[in-house]
Amino acid sequence: MFAPLNPPLADWSGKRVWLIGASSGIGEALARRLMAQGARVALSARSADKLAALCSVSAQAAALPLDVAEPDALADAAATLTARWGGIDVVLFVAARYQAVRAWELDPADIDATLNTNVAAVMKGCAAVLPGMLAAQSGALVILSSVAGYRGLPKAIIYGATKAALINFAETLFMDVRPRGLGVHLVCPGFVETPLTAQNDFKMPALITADEAAGHILNGLARGDFHIHFPRRFTRWLLLLRLLPYRLYFAAVRRMTGL
Repeated sequence: MFAPLNPPLADWSGKRVWLIGASSGIGEALARRLMAQGARVALSARSADKLAALCSVSAQAAALPLDVAEPDALADAAATLTARWGGIDVVLFVAARYQAVRAWELDPADIDATLNTNVAAVMKGCAAVLPGMLAAQSGALVILSSVAGYRGLPKAIIYGATKAALINFAETLFMDVRPRGLGVHLVCPGFVETPLTAQNDFKMPALITADEAAGHILNGLARGDFHIHFPRRFTRWLLLLRLLPYRLYFAAVRRMTGL
């Protein structure tokens, strides 16, 4: 009953890892840690220059620049990696788009761009790698969501909705593919110091560095956790808030945020 929900991922030596969203923030920190632990990594993001600089750290790293919003980019990249490596062991979906938005600031272009990057790209990426993983009956999919997906929060009307979609997607994905030998890991960070959160004009409780976040993620993967959330001194309170009825939840959030 208390066995890990996923096969633990502790030994990265020689693992064929595709990290999508590797050029900055949590993705970059994860890339550095995985390279230091001997993984064979393909690093994807839009910035070819940043990827090239990052790949110089390890002879086992390769840059695979792409824009996840392009229709065929993920399928083409997955085919390239499968041909090069003979398969993919782990895919980490870290790429994200974020803007602090209130309801009266909703913009159709921003909605489309955020949905494409945060949700559609993850689904398309999974569609691209799942046939090979299912045939091998092994592999792991790591999906970066956010505590903003737990329940509605001010200034996250688009971003939070996309992260809630990823939570639902990861839960359903786990139920479908775990019996067939694959692992699925849902990562829900609190506030992390990255270029995305740098735009926030409000106090971010329990703010941690990107490297600390990467450490939490790798520790959760080593335990075989499905739901990896951190820092727990913050995320445990948000998980409790999920249990409140709406009347109490809305009042609590307004009191905490002043919005």
